[in-house]
Amino acid sequence: MARGINKAILVGNLGNDPEIKYTQGGMAITKVSLATTSVRKDRDGNQQESTQWHRVTFFGKLGEIAGEYLRKGSQVYVEGEIRYSEHTGDDGQKRYYTDIIGNEMQMLGGRAEGGGGGERMSRPRQESSAPPQRQAPQRQSAPPPADDFSDDDIPF
Repeated sequence: MARGINKAILVGNLGNDPEIKYTQGGMAITKVSLATTSVRKDRDGNQQESTQWHRVTFFGKLGEIAGEYLRKGSQVYVEGEIRYSEHTGDDGQKRYYTDIIGNEMQMLGGRAEGGGGGERMSRPRQESSAPPQRQAPQRQSAPPPADDFSDDDIPF
């Protein structure tokens, strides 16, 4: 029998600095709010913007990297799984949440914007629905530039 696919792809900007916590076992759990904005034209030809906010959680080494390098306003590409949960508050009200569990992340934009050199980070795929364990990320580097110099060689 074929398995299903649960995949979300987001490109947006962080609305706050990452919140990083560690489990008793030392695994990083980093949460961010990611805003995605779409633009469309209404009947009168005026542009209408719509911003959606997404709760994204990174675990393990990917969580450590996100917590260290991402900042409010950073542009980031995220691939992950959609997870739904519910919680009953102290007031007895049920609250429903939709979260993205980030499996891959790529920092976009320039270094001044909190982005990076286009390096893509990911965490190994889990077969079960158990919480992810601390594992080293798989790194996929962008191809080297045609020139033989790095950004460090630029005088500004």
